[in-house]
Amino acid sequence: MKLLIDMNLSPSWIDPLEEAGFEARHWSQIGEATAEDTEILGWARLNRHAILTNDLDFGTLLALTAATGPSVIQLRGLRLAPRHAAPFLIATLQAFREAIEAGALLILDETSSRVRLLPLKT
Repeated sequence: MKLLIDMNLSPSWIDPLEEAGFEARHWSQIGEATAEDTEILGWARLNRHAILTNDLDFGTLLALTAATGPSVIQLRGLRLAPRHAAPFLIATLQAFREAIEAGALLILDETSSRVRLLPLKT
């Protein structure tokens, strides 16, 4: 699975994700730090990457456009440093791999994970 890490998360996410067998890139390696969310979403869709973010706007964009991809994984309310959140995130990514590869919005918080398949119904 290919993951695109949004600017609002640290590039330090790359190593633990790659050690777990994921292909991971940080947006700073690809585009401008000031890029609009629509540009990031478009790049991820074209290049078949799921977006890892802390930004709620990606879920909103998926809903407003009835998009079928890319998948978005939102980290909410977690301590966002990889040393704290990586084990839970990696286990969740592995558990929901099929849904993410098919197109989904995955929301992770301190106590749970929720998945909604795309396109989202508003």
